[in-house]
Amino acid sequence: MKLKLDQDTLNNDFFDNTRLLGIMAPIKNYLFCWKVNNELGIEFRLNNEVEIHLRKKKRDYFFNFYEWAEPESYLTHYLYHNQNDGEYLLPEFRNMDFLWLMKGDWVEDEKLNKMVAAIKNIQDVQLVAELTSEQIKNKGNMIF
Repeated sequence: MKLKLDQDTLNNDFFDNTRLLGIMAPIKNYLFCWKVNNELGIEFRLNNEVEIHLRKKKRDYFFNFYEWAEPESYLTHYLYHNQNDGEYLLPEFRNMDFLWLMKGDWVEDEKLNKMVAAIKNIQDVQLVAELTSEQIKNKGNMIF
């Protein structure tokens, strides 16, 4: 008897009760993260234990991400850099430099709108847009 892992179900489960922002800010990831931390009072830290590995065109690409857990909440924020050496974590969003995933607790629209407005006020940010999980073709690329 063979058991088959249902990748689509796993991917969809990962994105249950999440909110995702796409951010256009053509600056280095550490600089963007520093600006977010300073201007929004967030404490994103690079997760050195986990990185996302993609193999494309016989080459290996590694995408790291920043992480911050809100105090006294189940909500965790993940900040992904969408590009590495000409390859994209989510090629369907090539125009987005960063992907901000909120997971673990539902983020109400009012809170999300305040976050979007605050992110838009950061220097070098050109665009912030909410992305829906239905728009993501390569969901598995964001799962760590």
